[in-house]
Parts: sequence; structure tokens; C-alpha cells
Amino acid sequence: MRVPLSWLREYVDLPESETGRDVQAKLIDSGLEVETVEQLGAGLKGPLVVGQVLTIEELEGFKKPIRFCTVDVGTANGTGEPQEIVCGARNFAVGDKVVVVLPGAVLPGDFAIAARKTYGKTSHGMICSTDELGMGDDGTHGIIVLPPETETGKDAIELLQLVDEVLDIAVTANRGDCLSIRGVARETAIAYGLPLRDPALIDVPAPNAFGYPVKVSDPMGCDRFTARTVTGLSPEARSPIWLRRRLQKVGMRPVSLAVDVTNYVMMELGQPLHAYDRASVQGAIGVRRAEEGEKLRTLDGVERTLHAEDLVITDERGPIGLAGVMGGANTEIADHDDTERSTSDVVVEAAHFNAVSVARTARRHKLSSEASRRYERGVDPQAAAAAAQRTVDLLVLLAGGTAEAGVTEIIAPSAPHTIALPADHPDKVAGVAYGRETVVRRLQEIGCDVYGNPAAWNASSGGGGRATGGKDELIVTVPSWRPDLTEPNDLAEEVIRLEGYENLPSTLPKPPSGRGLTRRQRLHRRIGRALAGAGYVEAPNYPFVAEQVFDQLGLDAGDPARRVVKLANPLSDEEPALRTMLLPGLLGALRRNVGRGAHDLALFETGLVFLPREAAAVAGHLPVDRRPTDEEIARLDAALPEQPRHAAVVLTGARERSGWWGAGRPADWADAVEAARTVAREAGAELIVRKAQYGPWHPGRCAELSVVVDGAERVVGHAGELHPRVLKALGLPERTSAMEIDLDALEEAGDDTPQAPGISTFPIATQDVALVVDKPVPAADVEAALREGAGELLESIRLFDVYENPEQLGEGRKSLAYALRFRAGDRTLTVDEASAARDAAIALAGERTGAELRG
Repeated sequence: MRVPLSWLREYVDLPESETGRDVQAKLIDSGLEVETVEQLGAGLKGPLVVGQVLTIEELEGFKKPIRFCTVDVGTANGTGEPQEIVCGARNFAVGDKVVVVLPGAVLPGDFAIAARKTYGKTSHGMICSTDELGMGDDGTHGIIVLPPETETGKDAIELLQLVDEVLDIAVTANRGDCLSIRGVARETAIAYGLPLRDPALIDVPAPNAFGYPVKVSDPMGCDRFTARTVTGLSPEARSPIWLRRRLQKVGMRPVSLAVDVTNYVMMELGQPLHAYDRASVQGAIGVRRAEEGEKLRTLDGVERTLHAEDLVITDERGPIGLAGVMGGANTEIADHDDTERSTSDVVVEAAHFNAVSVARTARRHKLSSEASRRYERGVDPQAAAAAAQRTVDLLVLLAGGTAEAGVTEIIAPSAPHTIALPADHPDKVAGVAYGRETVVRRLQEIGCDVYGNPAAWNASSGGGGRATGGKDELIVTVPSWRPDLTEPNDLAEEVIRLEGYENLPSTLPKPPSGRGLTRRQRLHRRIGRALAGAGYVEAPNYPFVAEQVFDQLGLDAGDPARRVVKLANPLSDEEPALRTMLLPGLLGALRRNVGRGAHDLALFETGLVFLPREAAAVAGHLPVDRRPTDEEIARLDAALPEQPRHAAVVLTGARERSGWWGAGRPADWADAVEAARTVAREAGAELIVRKAQYGPWHPGRCAELSVVVDGAERVVGHAGELHPRVLKALGLPERTSAMEIDLDALEEAGDDTPQAPGISTFPIATQDVALVVDKPVPAADVEAALREGAGELLESIRLFDVYENPEQLGEGRKSLAYALRFRAGDRTLTVDEASAARDAAIALAGERTGAELRG
């Protein structure tokens, strides 16, 4: 919303010394987002005067038309003689009044004017266009031709209001009242503590039965409709300079008098209006829902197919406008340059339409307008009659029209919105003692009617102070121009806003001693540090996904990961669901980095996933005047989806780079499994790794990750190389590997109590064994059998070699070599004890996996 300071001063008596920057600071302190203050006419210096064209001589022999003019500028040039000026424009004639800048003047952009010789003539100045004066769009971009009655020699800087300051305000969705000079003036008056001259407080005639016939068939969509008629408008009437300039300053293009007046009143009062050519309207005006498939050509010349939910304005023929969005071309006011027809009688519409209906229609037809922007944010329904009267008054004044006595006003019954507000509620919200008097005063300043029970308050406070017993409650009636005020917290916010956010004290919470990070938080930090230390880079992602990604990951139709929580109002229609696994976002980050030239990548993420509950409860509003009870918090938690914390990694390219130190090594499935073991070690959980087949992973290179919780084994994740089909669908490099694991399950299964390492004074006994097994037998199964068979003397076991040779081992066989380290805590082991433990381990491995000792 662009607000000229000169227009604002009409309704608030600001001190003369106040600049646009000063007003900007005040409004920002009040909570409005004033982005910039534009200095119109900055650097402009006269003389800039009104001149009358006396003669025009067409100069020949040049590539473009050139005119040598003499212009009467009165005594502004100091001589009274006609001014000789060379000009290339052709939209003016002899006798026209124009704007002339004389030598010695400076135009915007530091453009100094001086007499100069051009096209064989000497030009003493320049005849100006709107672009040269920085006036904004007037639809012509040519020489400014002033009304004939304009006085020759008059100062054009003052006449055209070229020097001004314009505040550019980014109006938030809840402050539709500030999409008007009236609304911003009210905020300015409150900020300065000055009275407001409300432009909507004008005399309005009572409705009668003689007005233009109107029928509203949908009172829910249109709860107020005012119609007024003005006849006998002069076809030659033009918008005066002051009106055109104000529209230009607020960013609108002047069109014709009737249209300019409706736009002017809309910017002034915030009430959108529409003027119909009465001769083009057939029969009564109606308001109803459109019939599916109806057609309407709007003012922008586009024929639109209407939806059954669209609210339309009609006459006997059908739709003549999209209610609250844009009028129809078949009842358009004729432009003053239209020689074929003219508009002398108009019907002025000032209505109040449902905000949601207008917003949906505007989005459905991709047709945003100044009117729809205001209706979407909330328009003052009580201002409709005043806006219609203001429009009628201006048309009568500027176009010589006559206002008909008939006044049509259709109003759906409604009661003012009231809110019960404890007088100390803003104090509790802000943590500041404002006091009852301040709360009442601030609410009255924004237009609320505030009632209370002073007798009860005085009695409970002893008649001389703040109430100490009972409940001091205020009954607040919200003003019609603030539909965003719906509950006590909204009123509390208004009090805090007007008292100044900058006056709120900054206080740090004081937690009781002895509290630190939770176990879950400590685990989360340790895992992040461990993965970073292992060479992974953290890559957090948004928690939103498209359901199509599960098809790309190759998940079965009944996979639990496909059950998603959908957002009611997603940031992107392409990603309307919350993630059930981390891999989609992490693989997307991998793809983006590969596309930008990175080839050796190892990324990780830890974060929440969202799993829908079978029967979720409905969340309610939590109180702000006290700490919520455990039951209220539990009810809120029950309405949320389950949110376990996961960890995931993805790898591609080289895991170890080659160099002068030797050959490198590409990342593979084993690195993904090792990442899972790293996470499990930090959680103090014993990870069980088995061969498996699941979703996006390669069926021959996929590991199932399990832990034991309460005596039962639970699958907590998977790791390995991704399936080639998944890589192709997602556009990822070959051999990309990934891992995802449930951190909450690891935390439940593990014991992360810090354990100091034991240092033994007794030596280690090392025994190496090489076992031959069938190729399909997992090395992890062999290791588990060796570990169990070796008993408590086994300190560690490590696989250090895998050997395959059909000639020596046989077809389909492999050799696994393990290093077993034995140690006792109270003595030195003998060779026999170590050998016995080794033999027991080999025996159990042979029994469970068919392993044979390699000869």
C-alpha cells in the first residue's frame, strides 16, 4: 500500500516538521511494515510553469518529426515574451496548456535545463511529459496537456503536486484495514496521540424503496449491498489534476472520471466499488452463485468459464461481473476517448462479499485485483454506505451529475462481535504490568467499545486500585474494520503492539540447577559428531515429500512407509506429505550436489520422521495464563503423529581418494553398514546384521539391521547398495549406497552409560583361524558363532581376510580368516586355555554354519 504523506495529512494534523522518515519510524514501532519512503520530486528545481502554445512550425529534413514552438509562459521568464522551444512530441496543438521547464531548472535525475541549439534552432527550455517529471503512469506517456482553464504562468510544481513523500507499506494478511488511507491514518493518529478526521464519517441518506432494484440470492456470500444512481454526467468531464495525481502516487493509472472516482474512494476508505453504465444494465442487479459452465467476459477482455462456487453479479442476461474481483465488459463505463458511445448515467455498487469466496474465485481464475486484495483481507462492512455516498458526491461535483433520491441498501442481519477479556490478560501474555486503564485506553484507540463492571472492580479493590479478588472482566465490542480480532489473545496483541514491542523486557529463562541435555539429545549430538568424524557431511532437508517418491524407491504397495501424514495447507502442492523416512530428502541433496559437479560424496542427516496414528485425537487450544496440565499436554501429544528420530547416510564416488600415498577405494555397501555400526556404538547397542531384501536396496547387497529390545529382536533399519532401478529413477550415480536406522529404537536397546576402558596387566593370547564355508553363508553368522563358542575369555574378534579359489577350496566355497584375542582379567592364560577356547569356537561355528577348519 502506497500512502502519500500529503494525503495522510488531510486526516491527521501531523507537525509540519515531521518527515516521511519520522512517520515511517512511528508506524514501524506500531507494528506496520513500512518498507521504503519514496521522495517524489527529489532534486527538482524550478522554474517549472504552465504555458500556452501560441505557434507550431513543422521543421523539415530530419529523420523524425520536429516542431518549433512558441509558448506563452506569462512573466515566468522575466520578459513576458513568448518562449521558443523545440519539441519532438505531437500530442498537443496550438492553444493547448502545457508544462514548460525554463533554463536554470533541474528535473529529477539531476537533469539540468539550459538554452541550447538543436535542429538549427535555439530551444529555451522544454515542454514536459509525465515521464520527464517522474509523475508515474497516466496511460499516455506524452506531453502533459492541462485543462484549458489552467492559469498561464502558474507554478507547475505546486499545481501537479510534484514534491511529496510516499510511504510503501507491506500490509500483512490480517490488516486489511491498512489497505486504505483511512486505516493508515488511524494508525498514524494512534502513534502520535492525535485525533483522526475519519473520512467515513459523512451524512448518508436512509435507504428507501426508490433505489435501483437489487436482489441478493446468497446472503452468506454477500451480506451487504448498497446501490446509488447518478445521472447526467458530462461526457466532456475529466478527472481533475489533484485526483489524477493522487491515483498516480498510490500506483494506479487514471482511466476516466467515473472509474477514477471509484478507485480514489477505494484507496481512501478501503471499500472496493464498481460503477456500471446504467444504459448497459438490463433489469435488476442480482447476486448469486454461478451456474457451472456459465461464461463471462471480464474487463481485461478475457472470456472466463465460471465455476459453481463463483459469486457473480447479474442482470436479466446473466453474469455481468465476478463479485469482489472484476466487473464484466458488457457494462463497462465508456472511456472519455471513446467517440462511439459515452456514459452519462451510472449505478454505483458498494457491497461486502465473503472473504473466502472472493479469495477462492481470484485464485481459481488467476485474476488478482485491487478489489480482491482488499476483500480477501477483510473490508469494513459498515463503510459501504459512506463509500457509495462519497462516490456520488464526487461524481456530482466533478462531472455535473445529479444524484437520484433512491437509495438501495440490502443488509443481512448480524450482531457485532464481542469478546470477554480479563483485564489482566495482556499483562499475563506480555509479562508486563500494563494496568486496567492502559488496556481500556489502547482498545478504545483502535475503535473497540469496552464495557466492564466498575462497581464490582471498585468493591474488590477497595475503590482505589487494581482488583485483588474476583474476576475483573471486560466486554469488548470489536470495530467493524478489524475482522481479524476474534479472541482475547488478539486483543492482548493489540495492547502490546501499541505499548511498543521495544518496551517488552528481555529476560532469560532460569532453569533449575542439575538439568542438562536429555539422554535423547546427548545421543543425537554424539551420533552427529561420530558421523562427521567418519567423513560424512551433515545435510539437513525439509520434512516434506511427494508420495510419488515411494514408487521411485520401489516400496511395495502395502509398505507402512507409504502411510503418510498430509498437510492441510502445504507449502508446495508437489510435496503435500510429511516424510516417513529420511532417504528421499537425503538422496535429493545427493542428486543436486552431483549435478553441480561434486562426485565423491558422503552425506548424513538425523531428524524426525512422521508416522500417522491409528486414531488421532483432536488438538485443542492451550492456555496462556498458566502452565498446561499434564492431561492437556498429553491430549495435545495424542493429536500429533508419532515422531521417531532416524539417522541416515548416503555415499557415492570415492570413499578413499588415490594419491601419492597409493590407490584409492570407491564407496560400497560395506561403508553403509559400517555407518550403522558407528551409530549403534554411540548408542551402546549391539547391532545384528543379516542379509535381507527391502525396497530401494539391491537384493544381493542389502543388510537388515536389528537390535534386541526387552528380549525380542526388532528390525531398526537397512543398509547397503541401492537398486539400479532406484538409481535410474532418481538420477543417481551407479553404486550409490545408503543406510537408515531408527535412533529411538537404538536408544531403547542400548546402554550409553560412559564406561572407562579397562587396562589389564596380563598379556593377550592371539589365535588365528581360517574357516571354509559356503559362499552364501554371511560372515556375520560365522563371527557370531565364534564369539559365543569362545566364551568369556574372548576379548575381541576381527575378520582380516576373505579368500576364494575354486581350485583349492572347491566350487561355491570361501575362506574367512579371523583374528581371536583372548585375555583373562586375573591371570596369564596358558596356551592350552587359549587353544581350548579357540577349538570351542570352531566347533560351534561348524555346528551352526557348516564351517570347516582350512588345512
